[in-house]
Amino acid sequence: MIIDKLLEKAGLKYEDLSKIEVKTLNSWMEALQKGKVNVSKVKEYISSMKEAVEKELTKADLGTKNDMFLKARLRNYLLLEGFLTSPEKAKEQIESAIASLVGN
Repeated sequence: MIIDKLLEKAGLKYEDLSKIEVKTLNSWMEALQKGKVNVSKVKEYISSMKEAVEKELTKADLGTKNDMFLKARLRNYLLLEGFLTSPEKAKEQIESAIASLVGN
């Protein structure tokens, strides 16, 4: 399945996703079939999920298990975000290098 391969690239497994993440993934699949999902929307979702996890991590009454789970989720979101933005960052660096050569 394509989703399993994409998740694997990010170091994730379908079974590791929370109920909310599975629900979102299923809605993405549905939207993908209709042609509504794009990289920009995925980046927005990842950003919102990162913020939600960060808010949860600020709570004082987290147990050790929940704290570790949230940190793992945050790490996964950071990895996904990095995976999605690395081509953009590479392009920016190339453009910057070219601009500095032209400037000389």
